[in-house]
Amino acid sequence: MQETIIRQLALVQQASREIITLSDASINSVLSDLAQKIPLHSDALLLANRKDLERMDPLDPMYDRLLLNAARLEGIAGDIGNVASLPSPLDLVLEERELPNSLGLKKVTVPMGVIGIIYEARPNVTFDVFALCLKSGNATVLKGGSDALHSNLAIVELIHSVLREHNINPDVLYLLPAEREAAAVMLNAVGYIDMIIPRGSQKLIDFVRNNAKVPVIETGAGIVHTYFDKSGNLELGKKVIFNAKTRRPSVCNALDTLVMHCDRLNDLAALVEPLQEKQVVLFADEPAYSKLQGFYPEALLKRAEPEHFGTEFLSLRMSVKTVSSLEEALDHIARYSSRHSEAIITDDPSAKATFLKRVDAAVVYANTSTAFTDGAQFGLGAEIGISTQKLHARGPMALRELTTYKWIIEGVGQTRP
Repeated sequence: MQETIIRQLALVQQASREIITLSDASINSVLSDLAQKIPLHSDALLLANRKDLERMDPLDPMYDRLLLNAARLEGIAGDIGNVASLPSPLDLVLEERELPNSLGLKKVTVPMGVIGIIYEARPNVTFDVFALCLKSGNATVLKGGSDALHSNLAIVELIHSVLREHNINPDVLYLLPAEREAAAVMLNAVGYIDMIIPRGSQKLIDFVRNNAKVPVIETGAGIVHTYFDKSGNLELGKKVIFNAKTRRPSVCNALDTLVMHCDRLNDLAALVEPLQEKQVVLFADEPAYSKLQGFYPEALLKRAEPEHFGTEFLSLRMSVKTVSSLEEALDHIARYSSRHSEAIITDDPSAKATFLKRVDAAVVYANTSTAFTDGAQFGLGAEIGISTQKLHARGPMALRELTTYKWIIEGVGQTRP
């Protein structure tokens, strides 16, 4: 298997050198055509997806991530169309100047080259990653999970057919075999893959970080908090917390822990009351539990254990932590955060300013839902992931984050003494 994969990776690398010759208009034509063909091929795509869904327990938190339907395919097509409409991130002059010796210097954006993505049961990622990588001039190597095998094969087949129609080398997109051994080859493919981005659980991210020789950008795992300050607006808080927790509980920007100021515990039952509609299970610490007992359904109310803090639930479950001050809230978040998305609900300008300044996360919110951590919502088109690290890129990674730069020097025969 290793030799076969390496041979294919060499072809991908060659294809990556061909992409840079394509005009932005040619790339946009491919993406627009793909966006139009997705609904036309929805029957085949959904049939493949159903084969994957049949092998997964509907109660598994990954089930929702795996699920494709007509509405989601329409949304994917819309995102690809948005990417096509965005300005190219390539050949942008970031810096330009002339040295005293008359050498002209330019710092210009260029593709990374070959980008590898390893991800779990999220077939939409296959579309998103291809669109963003092609638009940014990169070839793509995908390692999807076996749970989404049929979905990914159908998606890649559609993409390859569109590429061929536009006379573009289909090797710009390579889907690795589903076997685990393929992941090991990918993570060690120095000289063939320029950067790997894992998208999925913390377990997957840790595995990639600990085993890769190719440079890695960490994305995905979101242990998300919302702090309800002593000056927080109750009605605003009810709406924001409900949306952050229940809109799509299986995604990385979903709320995991409500951090509650002790002065507002009498409002806690009202604050979380809307969550009953979605059958959200609460794991509350003792102060919070005592205030919720008798006011929140007994079957949905549990006492919090230590493991309920610092957990990415990816389901209709949420922990509640009581604190006595903003400082204690900041300490709790600093201890358990994955540095993805964190929020405060407050009417106190000083508390808001302190929270926004001191919380160390890729995206920090005040008085709104963490569900907005998303490349499309930020006006970036689709996204390749949410970077939770600080090197190279942070937050939603879209077109600009998939480029690097090179220096271009022009002279008239200057030599260095």
